[in-house]
Amino acid sequence: MPSISLLWGIFLSFTFTTSVKWSPIDVGADGRYGYKSLPLYWSEDSRLPFLARLDGKLVGFVLVTRSSESSGDGEAWDMAEFFVLRRYRHRGIGTEMAAKVWLRYPGRWQIRVMEKNVLARKFWESSITKFTGLSAHSSKFVADGVTWHRFSLDSRR
Repeated sequence: MPSISLLWGIFLSFTFTTSVKWSPIDVGADGRYGYKSLPLYWSEDSRLPFLARLDGKLVGFVLVTRSSESSGDGEAWDMAEFFVLRRYRHRGIGTEMAAKVWLRYPGRWQIRVMEKNVLARKFWESSITKFTGLSAHSSKFVADGVTWHRFSLDSRR
């Protein structure tokens, strides 16, 4: 399991990118972006943190949770956060990261993406299609006034 301080370093890049493009986030009184549930990935069995490396260099991370599926069909794995540093994108690294996590934790999965994050929606459509061999589709839903797309898949082969 990666150390929280190591993940926190790359998480700041993720938070900044997210804040600039999709969802304005204020810094806290300490000058840092907050993510209240991040420490829970080291204390709760239903949360899993992963770091991705290429040639020894940190290139991204994945945060996974196990919870009741939003559709009410039981438990599913959830790709809570997923990030690849910009300079390492468009090399297949993200697709490989997702596939490794899906294979390591077989079962039902959901991935939620903000509707306005068109590049992420295209990434997930492509990655899911490549992994399953089936065309990926999403369903729309609204939460707290934000429109999202939910992709679902079963990684059991």
